[in-house]
Amino acid sequence: MDSDFIRPDVRTFLDKINGMDRPALYTMPAAQARAQSAQDNARSDLPADPIAFRRDIDIPAPHGTIAARFYDAQEARDEAGPLIVFIHGGGFVLGDLDTYDSAATAIANGTGLPVISIAYRLAPDHPWPAAPDDCEAALRWIAEQPDLFGRSYDRIALAGDSAGATLSIVSAMALRETTAALPVTAIWALYPATDLRRRYPSTERFAEKHMLTADLLRWFNECYAPDFKHWRASPAYGLLAGLPPVLVSTSSLDPLLDQGRAFAKALVEAGGSVTYDEAAGTIHGWLTLRRALPSANADLARSLALFRTLIDLRPS
Repeated sequence: MDSDFIRPDVRTFLDKINGMDRPALYTMPAAQARAQSAQDNARSDLPADPIAFRRDIDIPAPHGTIAARFYDAQEARDEAGPLIVFIHGGGFVLGDLDTYDSAATAIANGTGLPVISIAYRLAPDHPWPAAPDDCEAALRWIAEQPDLFGRSYDRIALAGDSAGATLSIVSAMALRETTAALPVTAIWALYPATDLRRRYPSTERFAEKHMLTADLLRWFNECYAPDFKHWRASPAYGLLAGLPPVLVSTSSLDPLLDQGRAFAKALVEAGGSVTYDEAAGTIHGWLTLRRALPSANADLARSLALFRTLIDLRPS
């Protein structure tokens, strides 16, 4: 494997998956790929830790309902405070509430804050802009609720990984243009895809054998079928000024590494408040690989501490 520093557990994991004799996800129908991805997730991620409060929600939307799941490390809360809304990854094709149940639980327990994890319609069954439409609709509904499970909120922090990071940024941009009932005051963008149009050097460098491959990225884009230069698909082409503080987290062995770096730089140039954190020696997707990659647990703890710092900054 031609790469820089790689952690021992990451090398062991990549050697294992690269040695498997099985069809690649991008050769399968989407439904089969989702099932295979869910099976892989069950083997590679930790089971969800216990949490004090966990409930499923159906959020009304123009097309029907959006599935969501509420988590809180506390049984009850007396005062209004921040709410984290988490959007899952999966290339806009894969992933759901169950495959990210452990991650969402860890975020709620790790930050000590309530979390709502939201699903969205997946491509290719529902191509762009179904996903950003659903995320924006869910956010606006959440912001309008005076009480959710006996809790009230005064601000929203957005978080997501990969495609979910993209959707978190896009949602914040949409709510900046047409405000919701609650402000978005922080964003955690974990290995985001911010420019679906360009191929960056890291896309070529890590095109193979690093789990997220160039072929898989191409398949995701073909399924999603967006307007690649529209900011609701590629937020790098949108107006970046006026966004809340952003934590951009990247992985050094990720095809999306250079996108994350470039986006963080662009945010700074637009006058934004940016915290940049690059996890050395690891790959895309570590949030849901914490059984296979024990070192990812330290990455998560560090990221959540940085994110909580942003959340605790009250808007001026």
